[in-house]
Amino acid sequence: MSGPTRQELRAALVARQGERRTRLLEAATVAVCGLGGLGSAVALMLARSGVGRLLLFDFDEVDISNLHRQQYLPGQVGQTKFDALTHNLRLLMLGTEVGGQAVRLTEDNILPLLSPADVVIECFDDADAKAMLVDAVLSKLPTVPVIAASGMAGLGDGNEIVTRRLGRRLWVCGDGASDVSDQGTLYCPRVQLCAAHQALTAVRLLCEAEQ
Repeated sequence: MSGPTRQELRAALVARQGERRTRLLEAATVAVCGLGGLGSAVALMLARSGVGRLLLFDFDEVDISNLHRQQYLPGQVGQTKFDALTHNLRLLMLGTEVGGQAVRLTEDNILPLLSPADVVIECFDDADAKAMLVDAVLSKLPTVPVIAASGMAGLGDGNEIVTRRLGRRLWVCGDGASDVSDQGTLYCPRVQLCAAHQALTAVRLLCEAEQ
């Protein structure tokens, strides 16, 4: 039994979201930097929302330790996260174009790789990499907003996960405090809450609900 066509999927989105907002999302390009617990979930939520093009960036491979909180299948262990998530997204939403690379983002390659993006979402684990990406986007891509994450470890109250606007083009999602080195681990529900904040902020920006 075949599934719905691309046209049928789009019609279902329009029925829920309206034609104007569906068009705005279809016209958008979002870069997701880091495809772990945050980035893999963010990408799936944006695809389900109808974002037209996703640029995915991560140099890492899927490990068995990732499966409890990241959007991969057991059979994808050993694949690059870029390849595995690209495959999953193409199964999920026929209307989303997927690009990007299995590459480590650096100060030297950020400008050419991220310049097509309307929004950049930072989903790294490493604090230095987070700071590097945010600083580079704000300085080198002067019209592009960046949505970062800080604090989602442990079993704290989910209501501590919030979205803060820290500048004209910077949003930070999370509790702003918890770190895996202090809390011991990351739990899927709390990571997903933070990812949902990031994805929703991107959708709000693209639909012109966030100015």
